[in-house]
Amino acid sequence: MAAMKIRRAATVAGAWLNEAVSFLVFCVLDIVDPLLCFLYKTADYLFEAEWKPCYCLSAKEPITTTRGKILLSHDNGESKILTLSPLQELGGRSKIELEDISETLYTRPSVLSDLSNLSVNELNKRFVKVTRSECSGHHEKTKNKRGRSVTKSSLTVNFTVVEMLRGKIRQQNLSNDVSRWSDCDCGFCTSWASASTKDHSLYVKTQIPNGVRAKEDVLFIHGFISSSAFWTETVFPSLSASSSAHRLFAVDLLGFGKSPKPADSLYTLREHVEMIEKSVLQKHNVKSFHIVAHSLGCILALSLAARHGASVKSLTLLAPPYYPVPAGEAKPRQYVMKKVAPRKVWPPIAFGASMACWYEHVSRTICLLICKHHRLWQFLANIITRNNRTVNFLIEGFMCHTHNAAWHTLHNIICGTGSKLDTYLDVVRDKLKCNVTIFHGGDDELIPVECSHNVKQRIPRARVKVIEHKDHITMVVGRQDEFARELQEIWKTSSC
Repeated sequence: MAAMKIRRAATVAGAWLNEAVSFLVFCVLDIVDPLLCFLYKTADYLFEAEWKPCYCLSAKEPITTTRGKILLSHDNGESKILTLSPLQELGGRSKIELEDISETLYTRPSVLSDLSNLSVNELNKRFVKVTRSECSGHHEKTKNKRGRSVTKSSLTVNFTVVEMLRGKIRQQNLSNDVSRWSDCDCGFCTSWASASTKDHSLYVKTQIPNGVRAKEDVLFIHGFISSSAFWTETVFPSLSASSSAHRLFAVDLLGFGKSPKPADSLYTLREHVEMIEKSVLQKHNVKSFHIVAHSLGCILALSLAARHGASVKSLTLLAPPYYPVPAGEAKPRQYVMKKVAPRKVWPPIAFGASMACWYEHVSRTICLLICKHHRLWQFLANIITRNNRTVNFLIEGFMCHTHNAAWHTLHNIICGTGSKLDTYLDVVRDKLKCNVTIFHGGDDELIPVECSHNVKQRIPRARVKVIEHKDHITMVVGRQDEFARELQEIWKTSSC
């Protein structure tokens, strides 16, 4: 009993310490990020002879542009971009919807800005979880105050979003702006720009059965800041050794690995999915297929399944980042962002996710130090690990991307889907008959196991397998032979 009390007290003390340290650290980062913004704007001008827009600029009021009209929706004093026109400037599309662009790109309240609006009671609520009734009076006052403040008729829109979408209107020229000064320009990272085909499709690693006619196709989609090597260095060799009769496709997502990294892309869900369709389904004449996806790739897999329901034979999801948005939640994307990146210093993986998600210029600095110099880090890792193949491909996948790709993909895909995932899951549940299997590492500190169980609740026929003592990566890496056998069993039963 005494030991249990001591353990409980230590847990509470640790939680308090984590809260306090996290608060201080992220207050400092709130100050550092704007300073880095100034430094990067200066450096961008010196190295590239132009000011580059970022998402921490103050709002301005550009209502129309010379390239087309921006239609606005007036909502509680704030404006939203709904449509860009004319049609001929959209490359054949009638409109670009705001829902493709997550507001978490340009609306990320800092700890300090939140603090300025907090009362003593609200601070107590944050740290000691006082009852809601104690703070209800203040909330009502704040609500009334905000109600008075939004009665102004001024119409504003985030200037950076307009600038980004202007570039989106123009037909993307993937031959230009290969990399920024802060991005890596090595042959590996820019191989797409020097490719002889010049069709700028995604990099796709294909494995065809040896001596056996391929019976079925399988599409593998990697997760965030990863690459096709996550599959080709693990599962592919295991499937090849087992004489699998499947044609395997593993893609490098747009902006990652050897795939194109366009500087003017917003890396929306639409762009990612359409590039997969162009580079795999259309290019290789894939008519029906199984999907295996990890982490962020699960979102793209669900979108593909919703678009190609009749063609999907099975759906295997590994650690799907599904955070159900409560009914009535006014800002679903903000809700998901706070779940993905809780602004905590512990565990370390949560600290890394929080810096990558909340701070545009801090995350760019991380990319500058790590991604631009990935060859140095790989060299050092090879010396330390004596050319360990697993470490090498994990580092390669983790570091070979641009900040622009990672930043927009994180916000527009993981945070930006918000409640949209509910729609995809409902389509899979109601309109697809394929088997749905979910794997999750029991020790995964990045995406909690509850996310997989949430998918199960949405799709009752889904089968969830929790792999004990494995995390976000080791549920595959290190047990690839076993996982390959599990995949073959899934494909076998799905083909019956």
